[in-house]
Amino acid sequence: PGYGKALADWIVDGRAPFDLSGMDVRRNEPYQNTTAFLSERVSETLGLLYENHFPYRQFATGRGARRSPLHEHLKARGACFGVAGGWERANWFAPEGVEPVYQYSFKRQNWFEYSRVEHMAFRENVGLIDLTSFAKFIVQGPDAVAVMQNICSANVDVPVGRIVYTHWLDPLAGVEADLTVARMAQERYQVTTGGAVAQRDMDWLKRHIPGDAQVEVFDASSAIAIIGVFGPKSRDLLQSLSGADLSNQACPFSHWVDIEISYARMKAMRVTFVGELGWELHIPTEFAAHVFEQIEEAGKTFDLKLCGLHALDSCRIEKGYRHFGHEVSQDETPFDAGLGFVCNFDAGDFIGREAALQAKAALKTKRLVQIRLKDPVPLLIGHEPLLRDGEVVGYVTSGAYGHFVGASVGMGWLKNADGVTKEFMESGSYSVLVAGEECAAEVSFRGNYDPKGERVKM
Repeated sequence: PGYGKALADWIVDGRAPFDLSGMDVRRNEPYQNTTAFLSERVSETLGLLYENHFPYRQFATGRGARRSPLHEHLKARGACFGVAGGWERANWFAPEGVEPVYQYSFKRQNWFEYSRVEHMAFRENVGLIDLTSFAKFIVQGPDAVAVMQNICSANVDVPVGRIVYTHWLDPLAGVEADLTVARMAQERYQVTTGGAVAQRDMDWLKRHIPGDAQVEVFDASSAIAIIGVFGPKSRDLLQSLSGADLSNQACPFSHWVDIEISYARMKAMRVTFVGELGWELHIPTEFAAHVFEQIEEAGKTFDLKLCGLHALDSCRIEKGYRHFGHEVSQDETPFDAGLGFVCNFDAGDFIGREAALQAKAALKTKRLVQIRLKDPVPLLIGHEPLLRDGEVVGYVTSGAYGHFVGASVGMGWLKNADGVTKEFMESGSYSVLVAGEECAAEVSFRGNYDPKGERVKM
């Protein structure tokens, strides 16, 4: 059976029979259905079918449609932009005198060293990154708590000021969304998710609100810009600007507080996708450029670096943070991915609860593992076969160069029909097939960087 059968099952069951996100109409933004966009993009996509599929390749057509309020500032400072969810995003920054243009290769590309500097700024000092492309939804009303408790696998009936990492599960405990939920008021939440899955997640949210629920949902993405400030010196930098107390006592990890920077008021959310101390600053869009200028000026004292999405991604893979569409999808349960903690079975019923309980108790025939190549030269980019004692037992889901650990790192699925136990994992000899060559690898359930999660709670 082909796509027609899968689509029919999807219509009848309300769920795709397997992960079909690459053909899901919700992967597209409304503007991508305009005549102008289609006339440009269709001609390019046909030609790309017969081109080399280089990693990190960016579309050349249909560009420049969605820009953050920081776009021109970043462009003037050497940003090379990619696109996701229609958003122009700074992927890396070229130093002065270097043209910010990709030179594609299956080996280290021209931006490798520039991204290393950004990666290490996050790890050792402080970096600033534009995260405005994240989608932001507001869920509010008298029934907001009940609705969110039913949709979220985690307990989100938490005090105002808390931020909860959660999944939205389907009835079979497959992961439909991977996101954070912040309690903004007694009857109001903010959902923050990836820009590339905004349409998908909003659709899932609206479909699972009862018709008689007193709840209002709206997309606040255009109203809120996000500036991420991450690294060991992020607290010192932000406190010097805002005068706010951002200590562990005043603003612990997974909490938010109101702060002011110059003329602007904003929410400082202590969450991170790089695995370091830091905050996402959620700012009214019209104030974002002003706040950026203030941080940039104050950051000179701290040797602040502008960082791109490639550095964010290499940091998150080095840390072992999962990403929707790579490590989690409807084909996996949270327990497959080592994220069982997002399921709070004591907080009441939620969509997929019974299936999640079964998944928790079931034999784990596939589990997500952390991978590190022993040779520091080869690159992991994702989808490479993972071998155990010379036999293929899985594949790499995400790969990047871990600049702090000095080797290619990744995550991947380890499969065994008799169960993937700690003993099974540790008893094998592993390698990854990179460009046709076997590269020896270390495999673990623990992250390659800060496995105890101490850095984010500094």
